[in-house]
Amino acid sequence: MGKPDTRRLDREIRQANRKLEAVREREMWPLNGYERGAILAALAGGTYRIARGRSTDRADRRLESAWMAAETRLIAEITALHTERQRVVNEAATAKAAKKSSGWW
Repeated sequence: MGKPDTRRLDREIRQANRKLEAVREREMWPLNGYERGAILAALAGGTYRIARGRSTDRADRRLESAWMAAETRLIAEITALHTERQRVVNEAATAKAAKKSSGWW
């Protein structure tokens, strides 16, 4: 019994970490459609308010909450991937122990 095959999960974890760093640097590419729409709507609202010479407080809050929601989603995704990876490793260890204990020696 060899090591558990976690390459796929490791690749997904690395990709999710790259997405999280991109969101923290306010890049748009890792966002899903809903998040992208919320950010663009907040930007449009803020631009309109600036053009009218008004305060952009509400648009700023909406924009920041949209970025935080994207960050929270990615953190939850990374946590779920780590949990799944640990489950695969534990299953492999259990199978290896069962195989070892059922041997002749």
